[in-house]
Amino acid sequence: MQPIPASTGAVAASGEPILVQIGDISVTQTTVFTPSGSRALNEVQWSVNDMTVTSQVIPTWAIVCAIVFALACLLGLLFLLVKETVIKGTLQVTVHGSGLVYTTQIPIATAEQVADVNARVNYARTLSSAIPPPPGQGPGDQAPGQNWPGQGQ
Repeated sequence: MQPIPASTGAVAASGEPILVQIGDISVTQTTVFTPSGSRALNEVQWSVNDMTVTSQVIPTWAIVCAIVFALACLLGLLFLLVKETVIKGTLQVTVHGSGLVYTTQIPIATAEQVADVNARVNYARTLSSAIPPPPGQGPGDQAPGQNWPGQGQ
């Protein structure tokens, strides 16, 4: 997954520029676009599930060097101590809101890709929190005619 360079000027169907792309999910200043539909950015929540497996293996070059140098001297066996970290798997990014649930799986091969996807989702969350909620749905708002406990009629 490559970031969209600013020079390409990627634009969503609404005419707004795409600020971040996470797999096949596109995010503009006010809207989230997925293949199954779009919603206002302040109406969705994001979740990320890390389904990667990290393992340490002896690289092939170290095994070859150990065999070659073991014949010359036993110090060649020290090459078998070389380890390399391998990451395999996917990150599952889900966006859900009223009437919309969409999940995309992004293949991962490095720790940097995990950090990149998490940073993209956190950026989308930041954009989402910067938009004020519709009237009557913000924290501390109440429906018309509804009294708080202890208030008179």
